[in-house]
Amino acid sequence: MLGILITVAVIAVVAYCVLKNYYPPIVLLLAGLLMLVCAWLMGVDPVDAKKSTNFVGFDFVQAFTNQMKGRLPGLGLNIMLIAGFSFYMDRIGASKALVKLCVKPLSAVRSPYVLLAITYVVGQFMALFINSAVGLGLLLMASVYPLGVARGVSRASAAAVIGSTCCLDLGPSSSNAMRAADLMSTDVVTYFVQSQIPVAVCVIATVAIGHFFVQRWFDQRDAARGVADGAPVKADQKDLEKAFEGAGPVHYALLPMLPLVLLIVFSPMVYDGIKLSLQTGILVSILIAFFVDLITHFDFKECCKRTSAVFEGMGKVFTSTVALICCAELFALGMNKMGGITTMIQAAAAMESAGVWVMLFIMLGIMVVATIVTGSGNAAFFAFSPLLPEAAASVGINTAVLVVPVQLSAGIARTMCPIAGVIIAVAGIAGLTPFEIIRRTIPVMLLALIVNVAASAVFL
Repeated sequence: MLGILITVAVIAVVAYCVLKNYYPPIVLLLAGLLMLVCAWLMGVDPVDAKKSTNFVGFDFVQAFTNQMKGRLPGLGLNIMLIAGFSFYMDRIGASKALVKLCVKPLSAVRSPYVLLAITYVVGQFMALFINSAVGLGLLLMASVYPLGVARGVSRASAAAVIGSTCCLDLGPSSSNAMRAADLMSTDVVTYFVQSQIPVAVCVIATVAIGHFFVQRWFDQRDAARGVADGAPVKADQKDLEKAFEGAGPVHYALLPMLPLVLLIVFSPMVYDGIKLSLQTGILVSILIAFFVDLITHFDFKECCKRTSAVFEGMGKVFTSTVALICCAELFALGMNKMGGITTMIQAAAAMESAGVWVMLFIMLGIMVVATIVTGSGNAAFFAFSPLLPEAAASVGINTAVLVVPVQLSAGIARTMCPIAGVIIAVAGIAGLTPFEIIRRTIPVMLLALIVNVAASAVFL
């Protein structure tokens, strides 16, 4: 019981610190060390005897060293390479070329709320290749947002749809998906194709239809109440051209898709004669993009200079996501050593058949609350995901049944959070408060959570 109380108290302090904008990795690191100290006082060693430094003061830090050693060569390097590739695509204008190509057909859609539904689907597709929710949101606010408002939807409706375009963390470029695949001891492409896609298709359809009806209802209600939406936004061609300034030629739109295409083609599901790891696939994609850029511009020096974005991106994501993973895993290790979470898991397991659903809703509840409080789907998932395999084993179910809905719920919950980066960004451009945005995203995301659980139960 003492372990549960200490664990809950530490989680509350961590949530408060992150909410107050303290640097999340160091908060999780200190919280993890604190729980390891508490566990040691209760008679639990911080590390195994084989890995001990023979001095308990150093063993607390050794526990973190072990987490770093286990993550940096594999998952950490994968995430850094993905980030490096993403930064490079942005530097050469390939990301903007992809968005420009995808949003151009939207101007032909005349029905305003059909436009919103299609905008979400197109945005979610682009999120497979542009792994920055804020970056994609800003591009869509510059290109699709004026078009939607010009068609007659409210500013809040258009901004709410754009803010939710990355509500599902899908594909090999998602760090959450990489972590989930790692938990299931599989590669991220197999996880994406076999586990994520069946569930994601159902959720995407639900969110698109949900936005159609929910945003129309909000707009009709506001119109009936006489609520003004402010000055109309005009889809100015000059503004649109400015938004896509620096976009590469149209064939550059294919470059962000290279890693996904290569990894799917050279996978056991398509052709297993060639074994292509994610790391090698990313590096090959970078080289192909470099030569395409060189052939297009015939400026070797400038093309070489632009590749610096790869290493800049790797460094930036190390200070954020990779550091967060290592610190979050120490936090999770501390929780496990304390035994509080294990006690709750064992209690759910004792419920036999009902334990499966109890376990699922406990883990979903933890993930949703943690994401809404912190504003980060990554922070929440990395902190609590190590508990999922043990939780699944305790009730005798396939790990995927817990991992997939919980992993997807982190992104869904982020779209309901007023302090999430993408919500703040789109609200600022639309001249609205984040709460005006999430008021319209919450009903749709609640539907998405329900379908997420249902589809996972059916397909997994």
